Amino acid sequence: MKAFVTGATGFIGYHIARLLQTKGVEVRALVREGSDASLLQELDVEVLRGDLRDEESVSRAMKTCKHVYHVAADYRLWVPDVKAMYDSNVQGTRNILQAAYENSVEKVVYTSTVGILTASRNGKISDETCLASQHEMVGHYKKSKFLAEQEVYSFLNKGVPIVIVNPSTPIGTFDRKPTPTGNIIVDFINGKIPAYLDTGLNFVDVEDVAAGHLLAAERGSIGERYILGNRNMSLKKFFELLAILTNRKPPRIRFPYIPVLVAAYVDEAWAHWATHKQPTIPLTGVKMAKKYMYFNSAKAVRELGMPQTPVEYALEKALYWFVENGYVQETASPSQKKIA
Repeated sequence: MKAFVTGATGFIGYHIARLLQTKGVEVRALVREGSDASLLQELDVEVLRGDLRDEESVSRAMKTCKHVYHVAADYRLWVPDVKAMYDSNVQGTRNILQAAYENSVEKVVYTSTVGILTASRNGKISDETCLASQHEMVGHYKKSKFLAEQEVYSFLNKGVPIVIVNPSTPIGTFDRKPTPTGNIIVDFINGKIPAYLDTGLNFVDVEDVAAGHLLAAERGSIGERYILGNRNMSLKKFFELLAILTNRKPPRIRFPYIPVLVAAYVDEAWAHWATHKQPTIPLTGVKMAKKYMYFNSAKAVRELGMPQTPVEYALEKALYWFVENGYVQETASPSQKKIA
C-alpha cells in the first residue's frame, strides 16, 4: 500500500512518515521547493516537490495512494503575511480533499489541533464534544484551522472518508525548527526562562501522536474526531520536570498576566510597524495562555488503542536530541535522576 503525507518535513509529519516506513508502507511526501528533505530521503521516502496551494500538483502527487495523512499547516503565532497562512491552511486543505475525492482514496486522516476546541480558565478538562465557535479562536493560526475544518465537513458530506485527529502539545525528537514548545525547552536549557505564566497544557510524546494517526487510519470511525494527547500539566510543573532532568533550577517568578499582555501588544505593534520580524513576546501566545489547554484523550486510547508513553520519558528524549544536535549554548546533558 502507498500512503500520501503532507508536512513530512515537519515535526509530527516526519514521525508519521518514519512510522509508516517501519510498517512496510510506501510513503510519498509532498514537499515544497527549497524545503530540506534530506531526512526523508534517508528513510527512502518518495519526495515530490509541489505546493498545497497548487491544486494540480496535489492531485498529480496523490495518484495511486490509498491513504492520505494531511499534516501540513502553517503553524506560527505571528505572521507578517496573514493571507499566506489562510492560503496554506484553508485553501491547501480544500485542495488536498478535492484530490482525495477525485482519486477515491480509502481513508484520509486530517490533522487538526486541540486549539479549535473550547479551553477553560479554571483548569476544567475538555474532550471531543467541546467544540468552540469561530469568534472564540485566538490568532490567525487557530482561525485558519477552524475554517479548514469546515472544509473537512464539506467533503465528508461528499462522501470522502475522513477521520479527524486533534494533537495536543507534542514533545520529542527531530523537532528541527523547533516548535513553540521546543523553543521553550531550548530556552530553558540555555537559561533564558526567568519566569512563567500561570497556565497549563496537555503534553504528549510525538511518537504517540504519529501512532495515533496510523491507528486513526486503521480503526477510526469516519467523521469522528480523536484528541491525541496524554498528560495535563501546569507550565510551572513542566519547568520543574525540566529542572530535574537538567540539574537546573526552575523559574520561581510568576509573571502577572496583564503586564505581560500589555508588553505583548507593544512588542507586536513594533514588529508590525518597524522590524517586520517575529516579536519577542507573541501576542497570540500570551492570549492563549489565558486559558488552561487541558484535554481528555480517553477516546483515542479506548477506540484507537493510542499509546500513552510517560511524558517524562518524551521530555528526556527531547532534551537529549536538542543537546546532541547543537541547540544549546553549553553542554547540559539531562541527569539520570528518576522522576516519581
